Amino acid sequence: MSIKFEEVMGQPQAVRLLSQAIDKNRIAPAYLFVGPDGIGKRLSARYFVEYLASREDTPEHLARMRKRMEQGNHPDLLWVEPTYQHQGQLLSVTQAKAEGVKRKAPPRIRIEQVREISQFLSRPPLESPRSLVAIDRADLMAEGAANGLLKTLEEPGQATIIAIASSEAALLPTIVSRCTRIPFYRLSPETLAQVLRSRGYEKIVDHPTVMALAQGSPGEAIAAFEQLQACPPELLQSLQNLPPTPRERLTLAKTIPQTLDTPTQLWLIGYLQQFYWQNHQSSQTLQPLEKASRALLSYVQPRLVWEVTLLAMGSGQ
Repeated sequence: MSIKFEEVMGQPQAVRLLSQAIDKNRIAPAYLFVGPDGIGKRLSARYFVEYLASREDTPEHLARMRKRMEQGNHPDLLWVEPTYQHQGQLLSVTQAKAEGVKRKAPPRIRIEQVREISQFLSRPPLESPRSLVAIDRADLMAEGAANGLLKTLEEPGQATIIAIASSEAALLPTIVSRCTRIPFYRLSPETLAQVLRSRGYEKIVDHPTVMALAQGSPGEAIAAFEQLQACPPELLQSLQNLPPTPRERLTLAKTIPQTLDTPTQLWLIGYLQQFYWQNHQSSQTLQPLEKASRALLSYVQPRLVWEVTLLAMGSGQ
């Protein structure tokens, strides 16, 4: 059975390694899909588990399999995502956003979720040749969860576990050593543009700041463009063409934290750094913005951060 990654573009090495594993029927008990975010790791994992769960190599069977997995109702697949703890419950990023939960700390893969993996793998697969577990953003795993996962990887049973991570550095070396590594790389500018056009995002290709900010990641390009669309145009215009007087800049500094939450402010700083470098290549603007990012991450009062930043930025853009 030959695997077909129809929508995975710009990752020939990963596609080749996974296709060979299936063609030769040499499936490892654990894989590590590693590389920057937004370049096809999750999509590749979904294709891979779809084929691993299949008993028939027909388009009709694979279409049914894909639909069931997308709906999350396949008994032999467990897809684990980072969660927030809220009022005794674990909420995914999507659930937390839908319920309006304030997120002060990043989400984590928690020990409770690793215990769920262990329980899931304690029974034999019901419909597929093997049980399948995908751990999205495994690099956001708490220490206790990582130690628990290590025990599971030592005796996975009749299963294949896929850890998806943006970097190996945040993972235990013993976890990395027990996984077959599948590397993913940032796309070339040409391939990035091709992927975005194929998905209906032609407007992004015509936005040089967003394309540069994406650094070869279609996912990051789309996320950046959506962030940009959510930012009030008049606020963005004022930040790209700073008002000349200190009084006007102080008024603008007051408006920013009133309009945007802290994560969006941090994203905006990165966007402005890229914008000013592309258009002016001036350290007068880049250095204050870099200091602003560090200050916000250190929980300095946002209005004060923006007041100092906008007054420090050069006026000769």
